[in-house]
Amino acid sequence: MAEECALREYAIPYSDEPYAVIVYPTVKDNNFEIKPALIYLVQQNQFFGSPTEDSNLHSSTFLRLGGTLKENQEAVRLHLFPFSLRDRASAWFHSLQVCYITSWDQMRQEFLARFFPPSKTTQLMDQITRFTQKDGESL
Repeated sequence: MAEECALREYAIPYSDEPYAVIVYPTVKDNNFEIKPALIYLVQQNQFFGSPTEDSNLHSSTFLRLGGTLKENQEAVRLHLFPFSLRDRASAWFHSLQVCYITSWDQMRQEFLARFFPPSKTTQLMDQITRFTQKDGESL
């Protein structure tokens, strides 16, 4: 359980290291490096958190970009994913509890649960079942 703070303590500037939402896996042989070009590619395909955006498509695109590296895929994905978020999506990510995310599967599940909730699936299925052919419209 998190330690309780007095309200005035939230107004004091935080001088320690920024809190980490993700607990990163240990990397064997200390050979971990993400090239700036890959970070740039990820940032060119950012997810804003808009209701019109497709979170599944973003996740798929992100996995394709992150899959270009063969080693340490779990660590690469976890380090890169925050770079793929912007605006509402970034705010959501930073609102997660400290040390909450411990694996890529958990990160993806939380992301999809937030931006593609079951209610959206139900809504899309409802639209499909209500599909009708209009008068004069060819099949």
